[in-house]
Amino acid sequence: MLSVFDEGAFAPCPARFNLAAHVLAAGAATPDKIALSILRPSAAEHWSYARLIAAVRGTATGLLQAGLEPGQILLLRLGNTVDFPISYLGAIAAGIVPVPTSSQLTEPEVARIVAQLSPAAILLGEGIACPATEIPTHTPERFTPWHDLPPADYAVGDPERLAYIIYTSGTSGVPRAVAHAHRAIWARQMMMEDWYGLRTDDRLLHAGAFNWTYTLGTGLMDPWTRGATALIPKAGTDPAQLAVLMKRNDASIFAAAPGVFRQVLKFPLPPLPELRHALSAGEKLSDPIRERWRAATGSEIYEAFGMSECSTFISESPERPAAAGTLGRPQSGRRVAVLGPDNAPVPLGEAGTLAVHRTDPGLMLGYLGAPEETRARFAGDWFRTGDQAAMAEDASISYLGRGDDMMNAGGYRVSPLEVEAALAGLPGILELAVTDLAVKEGVRVIAAFYVAETELDPDMLKAAAAQKLARYKQPRAWVRVETLPRNANGKLRRKALQLFAPE
Repeated sequence: MLSVFDEGAFAPCPARFNLAAHVLAAGAATPDKIALSILRPSAAEHWSYARLIAAVRGTATGLLQAGLEPGQILLLRLGNTVDFPISYLGAIAAGIVPVPTSSQLTEPEVARIVAQLSPAAILLGEGIACPATEIPTHTPERFTPWHDLPPADYAVGDPERLAYIIYTSGTSGVPRAVAHAHRAIWARQMMMEDWYGLRTDDRLLHAGAFNWTYTLGTGLMDPWTRGATALIPKAGTDPAQLAVLMKRNDASIFAAAPGVFRQVLKFPLPPLPELRHALSAGEKLSDPIRERWRAATGSEIYEAFGMSECSTFISESPERPAAAGTLGRPQSGRRVAVLGPDNAPVPLGEAGTLAVHRTDPGLMLGYLGAPEETRARFAGDWFRTGDQAAMAEDASISYLGRGDDMMNAGGYRVSPLEVEAALAGLPGILELAVTDLAVKEGVRVIAAFYVAETELDPDMLKAAAAQKLARYKQPRAWVRVETLPRNANGKLRRKALQLFAPE
């Protein structure tokens, strides 16, 4: 038998569709229910569905009145505040294409995005890096009053049309603009069933920032689509407070990256009688953390695997726990295969490249402005993820690593080529290469290995990197080496950098 999972395609998206309208439909039927609580140790800020929907549709009106037109691009340079999801959904409601970006990006990184996208406008939060530009730029003094404007109608249309753009580190080293259609939100129903087990009465606490795409999807869009309640800790919340906030706010589901679970477990946890289970994504969760969480809370952590191009499509769930040593199974409605070098499915149990069928409603439209790279990722009917895997007879997927050198640091996938390009030309450095290193069970950090005539000041190197790269892309260790490991043809042997890792 071949490594193909196909139990039938998911129900098609409606022919006339708007992503924001879909997300907020359940809430419109329960206007007085709490949609969002922003949690603080002292008191919470609550948003009812009526207030949230009014702010979203008012923002849509404000954007249109500011001169933006459907189909134009809006760059979001916003901090960890409720303005982020409101602006994101407000733009999509009006048919405008938002580009959510990390507040950690530096000015040079944002300048490259602006040059590539030529956005029609920018929403800029206080203290967020953004280059000087003649593009119309709106600050909170301008866009916050939009919440109170009359509601705009939802711009409905073909679900295949462009809805939003997110950035991911490309394997070429150049961050790629991943273009997604309105139908992408439709596909997330498969995640709600086969990862979350999400119910309308759930109170889902996500530990991430508003402006992280993991939070935006799992922590906000999905609970709102189900008419559930989203709980988001205020920016800067100490991990020691997260369990207290879970208990105080009756969280029934907790979602975070593995590193957050590690931080939470450093402190005594109170009884959490309302907690049904937890969700983890972004990087592999180690077994010791899973076991410690189970012992401390009596609940399970369910993992999911995905990527910016298709979100999560393999997972375990309360109804379908993963077999030991596997990621779980493809979600119902997905079409997934493991392909060999000839782009044909390999026999069950054999290693190959994990692939998603091109008809998956959650799959990207393509890389904006990079048609050749887009075509290169497709093989016939399949989108090749670049991840190596094997499929068992019950369709369980064992993860065997990346087929490239992509790094994973703190839940973010980062291209080493992007980091190396940004750090090229640092004073005193003759050659430089980066990779990620395991510093302890379940923890990986980026390390830079450089050739120089003398040992360089690590504080100087870290300061220079901070000027060029978002924090999650910056090397945490700097190691001087005599030469970089290369093969007979002079090509860098990146995996061999591990041999120079500090003790």
